[in-house]
Amino acid sequence: MTSTPILRLSQGHLNLLAVCPRKFQYSYLEQLNTPIDPQHEEYQILGSRFHLLMQQREMGLPINNFLQVDTRLQNWMTDFSNIAPEIFTPHLDNQTFRESEHYRTLQLGDYLLTVIYDLLIADQNQAQILDWKTYPQPSKPETLAQNWQTRLYMYVLAETSKYLLENISMTYWFVQSKGQTKNIKFTYNEQQHQKTAQDLNQLLNNLTKWVKDYQDNISLPQITKSQKICESCQYAVRCHRQKIKELNIDINQQFPTLENISEVSL
Repeated sequence: MTSTPILRLSQGHLNLLAVCPRKFQYSYLEQLNTPIDPQHEEYQILGSRFHLLMQQREMGLPINNFLQVDTRLQNWMTDFSNIAPEIFTPHLDNQTFRESEHYRTLQLGDYLLTVIYDLLIADQNQAQILDWKTYPQPSKPETLAQNWQTRLYMYVLAETSKYLLENISMTYWFVQSKGQTKNIKFTYNEQQHQKTAQDLNQLLNNLTKWVKDYQDNISLPQITKSQKICESCQYAVRCHRQKIKELNIDINQQFPTLENISEVSL
């Protein structure tokens, strides 16, 4: 008798499932990689460096040498420390728990839900989840509230602690928001918790069925064309959802000659 493997899921995986199950199949089940836009990759690297610096600062490690060689990071840290001094100069006491890159898991059936909080601040009465965002434009609060990061992060904390739901919160800090740091804070309650539990169970039940079908060579569902988000998806060609005019591009532009393809290191 073989046991069912446990699938590890993050908020990113849940967002993929909610947007398009077929995209989840390509990205997670099949691990297909697509070229990253150079500018997007640059933002990713810069964002990762900022998160690392915040983690090192929280651990008491020196970061000045890194800031001196990157003015953007230096400006972000300066603006952030001016806007939220309580994060940078906290009142430390034995009753307050603070941890950067705090990791938690919650198992639901055959799934292990994983979350990583950029910073968790908790005392005997309340718990605050803080998350750093380094892209320029903050999401609309109503959009961010429905994102699985917001929902899963507070849900997992509620399920793995004894805090009253009303005493759990999550704050996004946008450190590059048009030159000025902004934040969006969400509080929690019983109604949100029950709704997240319901939606989460439905999503995981669907995934269980889809994975079983996938093992029988049945692909996960596609979204409808009417939603008009396929055209910007990296898997548009694979899904036969590419614009007609894009298919008429000269074949030499689509497929470079062997001489022009860079060697890939193994």
